[in-house]
Amino acid sequence: MIEYKIATKDDIELLMSSRLEMLRVVNDLSDDYVYSDEIVRESREYFLHGDQLTVLALDSGKVIGCASMSFMWIMPTFSHPTGRRAHLMNVYTRNEYRRQGIARKMVEMLIDATWAKGATEISLDATVMGRPLYESLGFKNSTECMVLAK
Repeated sequence: MIEYKIATKDDIELLMSSRLEMLRVVNDLSDDYVYSDEIVRESREYFLHGDQLTVLALDSGKVIGCASMSFMWIMPTFSHPTGRRAHLMNVYTRNEYRRQGIARKMVEMLIDATWAKGATEISLDATVMGRPLYESLGFKNSTECMVLAK
């Protein structure tokens, strides 16, 4: 039976292992890929001190999926009076567990928690594979955003 939980700081090793596995798989890196000290340090710091929630899916104590919501607070607007917004990211399920509703359950848990925290908008960057799930949950394409990257 799959167990779902919103991770706490006590789950830092599970969070880190799932994060690094997810990065390896989605970026098609080899099993022996060595991450930079910076990405490991900053990921750990974010899980411990960032404004975020992460859901872990576990099978017999082994992480088989994860999904995170990052929160930001911007100046309130008429359409977002709390100024609280969120960004869904790192939705990942191990290959052998896919197509069983695990990602949906994790994302639904995060959506509920996000609304409870007062956020008025959730954004995400969807892969082709993830797009049908997000559309089925009500996410829509947006033409409002422009990005400047350094």
